Amino acid sequence: MAAGGRSAEPVVIWARPPRTGRGPRPAHSRDSIAAEAVGIADAEGIEAVSMRRVAAAVGAGTMSLYNYVPRKEDLYELMVDAVSAEYELAAPTGDWRADLRGLARQARELMHRHPWLPGLLSPVYGFSPHALRYLEHCLDCLAPLDVTPGEKLELIAAVNGAVAAYAANELALAERARTLPWSEDAERRARTAYLGSRLATGEYPLLSAALSAGAHEVVAPDLDAAFDRSVERLLAGWG
Repeated sequence: MAAGGRSAEPVVIWARPPRTGRGPRPAHSRDSIAAEAVGIADAEGIEAVSMRRVAAAVGAGTMSLYNYVPRKEDLYELMVDAVSAEYELAAPTGDWRADLRGLARQARELMHRHPWLPGLLSPVYGFSPHALRYLEHCLDCLAPLDVTPGEKLELIAAVNGAVAAYAANELALAERARTLPWSEDAERRARTAYLGSRLATGEYPLLSAALSAGAHEVVAPDLDAAFDRSVERLLAGWG
């Protein structure tokens, strides 16, 4: 052990054997462990995921679970990889923008199915088995784009980051609306009335003009259309 109780050398979960230690044939698998953890997080939030809780769900002792998953961070990595398998990676169409647009929409839907996912996304988890499959597919889709391989990876990262930020904001708004002591419509009316009173002072002419041009979107924003526009503007800057 190194100073501070840390292992002298990091070991990636995917480079480890499926189960450490001696004994009978493994009774569990990483897939089953990840599936139980994902189910708990989907139902109750990531805060509910603990080694003890997951061990109970798969029918193992807490300490024996560490033979399969040495750290909680490894469990998170298994979870992210497990849901990454949900992407439908159809053959590239030859239109790289359309292909990435479709993947971006899938990513947003994935994050809505698994609201904990944006909070766990990290470049550290970017090289798990299903993440590698996803990256390989993205690069295949980007074959017609005449930029360097490094720039293609930058574009993939930029799209994924934008989708994660957008979805995280949507999820936060939905959670806030769920916990409001009054209706979401009442909240919107109160805030719209306050905003109108401030704009009526004439102190914000540029903002007033901008909001007037899209007043219907302020009152009832079309999040799907706004998402598509955001992705389209990002992709327009390439190639």
